[in-house]
Amino acid sequence: MNRKLLSAALLAFVVVAGAGCGQKPTAAPAPQEQTQEENNPSVNAAEPDQTDDSDAAAGENTPQEDAADPKQPDKQEQKPEREHGQKPEEQHGQKLTIEVYYTDPQELELKKSDKEIRFKKENEKFKEAFKALQESGNGELIPLWGKIELKSLEFKDGAMTLDIHMPDEARLGAGGEQFALDALSQTMFQFKEVQTIELLVDGQQVESLMGHVDLDHPMKRK
Repeated sequence: MNRKLLSAALLAFVVVAGAGCGQKPTAAPAPQEQTQEENNPSVNAAEPDQTDDSDAAAGENTPQEDAADPKQPDKQEQKPEREHGQKPEEQHGQKLTIEVYYTDPQELELKKSDKEIRFKKENEKFKEAFKALQESGNGELIPLWGKIELKSLEFKDGAMTLDIHMPDEARLGAGGEQFALDALSQTMFQFKEVQTIELLVDGQQVESLMGHVDLDHPMKRK
């Protein structure tokens, strides 16, 4: 009888003890264990590597190798082309030293002077030669055509035609008129291609330029 009671009491104790163990709360991990997990290389290795992504992004923003080199000349820059049908000397201009004739302050004789003219087109040299007749740049050389206006000048097949306007103040005496015609003819006939000179006043042929000397139509090379 005592043995049965003892066995029953022992069994009850075991049941009560087992029930108490099942309700016992689980202890939290020690702080040291958490620290070890945070510092564990195997855990950190699982995180994605941000360095590779940043390098890749930087590579996308790198200038391409075929970008324009500032040291290389611009392919679009080209030398200006010559105008159609224009000779090189016409494009850049020419200069020529010619003989131009004036008179002295007393109108006693013709005076020759070397003058440099500049022009682009070949026929323009005749206009520049006439301009030289109008201005000497020297007080001892008096231009005989200084007050005469050149309205037009044409040259074709050896024939030069000048159309002038002559105001009253441009008129000279008999000697001055002859010097003026001689200065014009000697200046223009130095160009070998000029064979004749037709001189018009306001588009008309006149018997005399200033009323003293007969005017040939045209004046011819002697």
